[in-house]
Amino acid sequence: MAKKTQTNLQNKRKLIAKLEPKSPISEQYRMIRTNIQFASVDKDIRSITITSTGPGEGKSTTVANLAVVFAQQGKKVLLIDTDLRKPTVHYTMQLPNTIGLTNVLTRQVPLKEAIRETDVEGLYVITSGPIPPNPAELLASNSMEQMIKEVTDVFELVLFDTPPILAVTDAQVLASKTDGVLLVISSGTTDREEAKKAKSLIEASKGNLLGAILNNKKQDKGTHYYYYYGN
Repeated sequence: MAKKTQTNLQNKRKLIAKLEPKSPISEQYRMIRTNIQFASVDKDIRSITITSTGPGEGKSTTVANLAVVFAQQGKKVLLIDTDLRKPTVHYTMQLPNTIGLTNVLTRQVPLKEAIRETDVEGLYVITSGPIPPNPAELLASNSMEQMIKEVTDVFELVLFDTPPILAVTDAQVLASKTDGVLLVISSGTTDREEAKKAKSLIEASKGNLLGAILNNKKQDKGTHYYYYYGN
């Protein structure tokens, strides 16, 4: 019981934009939101792939909080867990994962049955569903392309939480299918050359790199962390 309580507390802390909207970190998420909107002046950005160079860089926490701040702005937002190898969105959002993306892509359930409401107004989620033996093939399938078209017709913004781009090809596959890509890097952890390689892979897949989010960077004063968006 103690372990479960601790896990719930950790998951809640991940959604700081929801639980502490006036905190400095939540303000940084709103700044990222603003920069994304500036990036979409010439092109309507309705779908964004969020990836990182490697594991443990805060990608999933970042995408979940971005989903919250966009919904708080009054947008109808859909967060899709496309990390079909190590999914985490259902933990963060405290949702069941018996039915999700993989069920939709394999035509076991209709799309509407996989879309779940959250306790954040305007924010909806599709969890990963059961882990498949062929994640990259599913994400590259015609079913995935059709699903992206359907959800972007209904939602104002669709965010895709993907695996690290240097680990597997999944993020590259989605980068080519979405309107933009955000790369999460961790201060003091992400290797500069790996970040450059990740950027090259995104560009090679014809992805539209919107910018990078610097994560886990301590402020000069205090112990808060902030997130920064830049080209």
